[in-house]
Amino acid sequence: MTELNRRNLLRAGGIGAGAVAAGLVLPGVAYATPKARPVLTHGVQTGDVTTDGAIVWTRADRASRMLVEVSRDPSFRNARQLCGPVLTPDTDGTGHLRLTGLPAGTEVHYRVRAEDLDGRNASAPLVGSFRTAPVGRAGVRFTWSGDVAGQGWGINPDIGGMTAYSAMLARRPDFFIHSGDTVYSDGPMQESVTLPDGRVWRNIVTPAKSKVAESLTEYRGQFAYNLLDENVKAFAAQVPSYVQWDDHEVLNNWYPGEILDLPQYTEKRVDVLAARASQAFHEWQPIDKRIAEDGRVYRSFSYGKHVEVFLLDMRTYKDANTADQTKPGHILGDKQARWLVDGLARSRATWKIVANDLPLGLVVPDGGGIEGVANNLPGAPAGRESELAWVLRSLARRNVRNVVWLTADVHYTAAHHYSPERAAVGDFDPFWEFVSGPLHAGAFGPNALDSTFGPEAVFVHAPPAANTSPMGGYQHFGEVEVDGRSGALTVNLRDGKGTSLWSKILQPSR
Repeated sequence: MTELNRRNLLRAGGIGAGAVAAGLVLPGVAYATPKARPVLTHGVQTGDVTTDGAIVWTRADRASRMLVEVSRDPSFRNARQLCGPVLTPDTDGTGHLRLTGLPAGTEVHYRVRAEDLDGRNASAPLVGSFRTAPVGRAGVRFTWSGDVAGQGWGINPDIGGMTAYSAMLARRPDFFIHSGDTVYSDGPMQESVTLPDGRVWRNIVTPAKSKVAESLTEYRGQFAYNLLDENVKAFAAQVPSYVQWDDHEVLNNWYPGEILDLPQYTEKRVDVLAARASQAFHEWQPIDKRIAEDGRVYRSFSYGKHVEVFLLDMRTYKDANTADQTKPGHILGDKQARWLVDGLARSRATWKIVANDLPLGLVVPDGGGIEGVANNLPGAPAGRESELAWVLRSLARRNVRNVVWLTADVHYTAAHHYSPERAAVGDFDPFWEFVSGPLHAGAFGPNALDSTFGPEAVFVHAPPAANTSPMGGYQHFGEVEVDGRSGALTVNLRDGKGTSLWSKILQPSR
């Protein structure tokens, strides 16, 4: 490791001097030399929260047993101890434990240790907290965003690391929707980058971030990297997440069956790379593996009477970006599209929140092809738009109301209103789509809007130049707050410091 990297790691506060000396600066790449007691290397996380519990995640530096204490008291008086999985190199030392049997709508404190398999030594404990989902008309506040450590902008100790996470934590959300591009597996980093104004951006760099990820070890290292940041770890310990993936967990704009023609990749089969990335994603994220059939990411969760969240996977089942956009195409696949429509129709929640990891009406090109949903052709839906049209038409036919779509991906923030009065087709109900990102990556935009579904850009906040660094003030996250009494939904599009740039109140239709 270079002296620059060693200095940056120490200055960042992401890991301490003792961890550096112990050889833990590169976790996710190899296990450290055994010590007197295990070490939890990357903090703790919770996710996929329900009315009676959540997933608890951690990682140890050696083979050990995950132990979790749970209490409603922060002092852990009368705590219940649960025995979790054995943490081994087979899962890169990571482990998940589903907590159950907890009261709904309650603040829960948890404490995690890793114990040697002989039971003689245990790690120092790490603590966190979360609130179980309510069952009644409770108020709800949550945040969403995406796009972390992209375009070569990593953990910069000079600016305090990934500070947007601290701004989100200050809002005290009940949960966080990570809209994808949770890592950038295709984005090698340099130790320093000179900005257009002459300032120098400095990155903490690990071996896994020094080349494009191809092996399972390298994909694991992408997730390990982000959890070197103290802001990320603090947020993850206190706010449960519902996590999606998009393209950069594997590589830019990938689709199933793709064969690469890129010199930096020795493995050209994207399906092989995607399988490795999917394994690392499910190992390192606090996602419930019980629903991960065939690596599945799409799923739904209820959060009280007012909110149900539907998380989509618009990556795994899409057709080729080079497909003929004048013919019907797929972005969800038949099974997921039916699951979405049926789930939205069955939902009794006041608001049905659809987390789409690709925007619906923004044109996102991929060379001579199309990366996103919109095909950039005016007129009736075609290409992947035909599948979205079926979803929207089905929702209107089944009288599904109060559907709001949330996304990231395009690295700026915007509010889009879709209306059949402006559209090429008129058999769907008006709806809103809110875009927010990046959380910590290069900022871009804005993208052009495709007119097929009649979108209007009501608000846009985008940088003046492509790939503006996080120093430029164009990092974003979105916030949704639902009033427990009235059911009114308020959206705030916030910058990376938490300042509201634009706000909208939506009243539920009955």
